[in-house]
Amino acid sequence: MRRGRHSDEETTYWLSYSDMMAGLLLTFVLIIAFTMLHAQMQYDAKETELLGKEQELVIQADELDEEREIVARQKDTLDEQAKMLNAQEEALAEQGEKIAIQEETLKEQHELLNKLEALMSEQQQKLDNIIGVRTELIEALRDEFDDSDLHVSVDPKTGAITFDASILFDYNKDTLKESGKKFLAEFLPRYVEVLLSPKYRDYISEIMIEGHTDTDGNYLSNLQLSQKRALSVAEYCLGDNSNVLSQRQLEDLRSVVSATGRSYSNPIYDKNGEVDMEASRRVEFLFRLKDEEMIREMIEILSTEQ
Repeated sequence: MRRGRHSDEETTYWLSYSDMMAGLLLTFVLIIAFTMLHAQMQYDAKETELLGKEQELVIQADELDEEREIVARQKDTLDEQAKMLNAQEEALAEQGEKIAIQEETLKEQHELLNKLEALMSEQQQKLDNIIGVRTELIEALRDEFDDSDLHVSVDPKTGAITFDASILFDYNKDTLKESGKKFLAEFLPRYVEVLLSPKYRDYISEIMIEGHTDTDGNYLSNLQLSQKRALSVAEYCLGDNSNVLSQRQLEDLRSVVSATGRSYSNPIYDKNGEVDMEASRRVEFLFRLKDEEMIREMIEILSTEQ
């Protein structure tokens, strides 16, 4: 009875122990399974997270590439702008040089203009003075001859004195008539006394004896006739055997006189606009003042340039 009871007790003991071990093993299995499941879940979560991170990285990489492209384009734009700025700087530098040159040119032109204005003013003053002298000379000649028996007419603008050729020469001739010689002997000393007086001598540049013809015939034959007539007057008045002038007057006149023929280049017209043949046949005494022509030309040039 005791052995049977003891045997039953041992059997019961081992069954309880086995159940306990089985339960414990099951617990471990469950724990391990749960741990593995949890680990798998964590792994899956990490893998999902990594996939998300990879996708984010891919997106970020794409965005980075786009940004790089944008930066590259911006760099290209900046390079273009830099080139444009360099070109503009060079252009501005060239423009600055041009402006500097223009300013220097303008300065030179301004200085030249000031010099020209000063010169023009000076020449204008000289011209005014010369005009004043010419006016005085014309008045002096008119005073000398207005009341004379020579019936000499003095041009109020130029001071030219004109003789009808018939007084001095026969028609189409170049030899002085006796009446012409007498006329010149009376006229010329008085003319020279006025023009070559101490008051005006330094202003006189030239005294011209000009022969003129009418328009009948050709130019060259009339030129020859007008020249011979002018020379005949000069020879009679200024020749070595001439007694028309005093020695002083002769020397003074020879230093400034000239004789020339003008043919019919400057005819006289009547009131109807037709050539006055008789009036065109003439001999003229004219005078030119020193620097007069030069000053007139200079003022004309300066007036044209302005």
